[in-house]
Amino acid sequence: MTITPRRSVLYMPAANTRALQKARDIAADALIFDLEDAVAPDSKPMARVQAAEAAASGQYGHREITIRCNGLDTPWGHDDLAAAAAAGPSAIVVPKVSGASHLGQVSDLLDGAGASGSLAIWAMVETPEGLANVNEIAAFDRVAVLVMGTNDMYKELRAQMVPSRAPLMTHLSNCLLAARRYGKIALDGVYNDVRDPEGFTAEATQGREMGFDGKTLIHPGQVELANTIWSPSVDDIEHSKRVIAAFDEAESEGRGVVTVDGKMIENLHVDNARQMLAVAEAIARLDH
Repeated sequence: MTITPRRSVLYMPAANTRALQKARDIAADALIFDLEDAVAPDSKPMARVQAAEAAASGQYGHREITIRCNGLDTPWGHDDLAAAAAAGPSAIVVPKVSGASHLGQVSDLLDGAGASGSLAIWAMVETPEGLANVNEIAAFDRVAVLVMGTNDMYKELRAQMVPSRAPLMTHLSNCLLAARRYGKIALDGVYNDVRDPEGFTAEATQGREMGFDGKTLIHPGQVELANTIWSPSVDDIEHSKRVIAAFDEAESEGRGVVTVDGKMIENLHVDNARQMLAVAEAIARLDH
């Protein structure tokens, strides 16, 4: 299995030429060139051109490049999809996905615009309909990633934004469950206060503990924190190696009981250890 780190996924406003240039040197694992919320209506055609040129430029190194298009119910959505399909990013980020029929329409438009068959969809789950249909969204073949649109979740649910994210926890857990059920990646939503690294760290740590694969970001200053939180620590790596070595030794000796650091080890712990090491190796490859 090939692991693609997506610890830090940074939204970049595609109308901002300087931001697109600066993104070449930001240590984010993935970039979302945004044509939707971050772009004023008058600037959307220009942003579309700039996003497509940037995505096709090959100037972003190992970073995974995606384009967030406007919705099909807007004046810009169809043209966005056509331009993105021609540019050939890793994926198209689709806002406010409602269900499988919505995704089918997007996929058909991408194919009609000549998109590569490998062009993936990252589906944003952020509306009541999307939350209700998250399993069919996750099951859609072309969907590779579920992206949590937490700001819109709060808005649509009329919930209060609190540090614990208690109003969203059931919905985030359901989305994560759907992603795991169908073998997809799940990205946590954005943290809005770019001047609050402590709050960001707390929320990102919560997201990692829940099982999310990384976090979407709105500011370059959040990248290093996300990368650190979603990277296995030295202790994690050493513990994983001990778990695998102890289990292998016990198997070779015919022993049925294995303990590491005083705790009993089973197959699931070995699987988790191997996953941890695979993630660490994939991250190390990005740094070389």
